[in-house]
Amino acid sequence: MSDPAAPSPSPDARRALLDALSDELLALHPRGRILVAIDGVDGAGKTRFADDWAPVLRARGTAVVRASIDGFHQPRAARYARGRESAEGYYRDSFDLEALRASLVEPFRSGAEEVATAVFDHASDAAVDERESGIPRDAVLLLDGVFLHRPELRTLWHWTIWLDVPPEVRDARLRERDGEHSVAPRYTEGQYLYEKEANPRRAAAVIVDNADWAAPRRVFDDFC
Repeated sequence: MSDPAAPSPSPDARRALLDALSDELLALHPRGRILVAIDGVDGAGKTRFADDWAPVLRARGTAVVRASIDGFHQPRAARYARGRESAEGYYRDSFDLEALRASLVEPFRSGAEEVATAVFDHASDAAVDERESGIPRDAVLLLDGVFLHRPELRTLWHWTIWLDVPPEVRDARLRERDGEHSVAPRYTEGQYLYEKEANPRRAAAVIVDNADWAAPRRVFDDFC
C-alpha cells in the first residue's frame, strides 16, 4: 500500500541521505543487475522512500525498476486461510513468494529486458499483468514491502534497507492511511512474529530512522 500523505520533506536533509545511499550502492555495485529491498513495518514509509530514491539514481544515469511486494499478494482465500484475524496468516500467507521470484526477481536477475512488476491486485482480488520493458543490462530494482528479510527471501537481495519508526508514529500513519482497523492485532502481532523470526533490523545492510519525513537519518548500531 502507498504511504499516507506527509508534510513536504526538506529537500536538503532528505536529498542528502538519498545521495549518500546512492553513492554507497553504486560504489558497491557499479555494474550488472542489482536488487535492493526496502523493508520496514506497515507505516514506516517504504513506498515513499523508494519513490523518492528512484529519481536520484536515475539522475546519475542508473536505470531503475520500481516494484512493491504489494503487487504480489495472494488471493483473498489464501490470505485468510488461517482466519481473518490471524497474525500468523498475515505474516506467512499474505504474499505469493513463488510469483515474486518467477515473475520479477529471477527474470530481472538473469538480464531479461522485461519483467512483471505486479501480478495481483488485492483490492479487487484479481490477477493483473503490469510490466516494465526495455530494461538495460545494468539496472537497479528497488523493491519495497513488508517482510522482505524473511529467511526465504533475504538471500535474493544485493543490498537491503530497514526503515525504523517508533510504534506511535507507525500507528498514527496507519490510522491516517487506512483507518482504525489497520492497527488491529492481526497486523501488529504479525510484524512481531516476523521480527522475532527474521530479526530484520540486524539483517539489514542499512538502517534508516524514518520517523521524521523531512529529515530521515542513517543509524549506525554496534552490530552494523
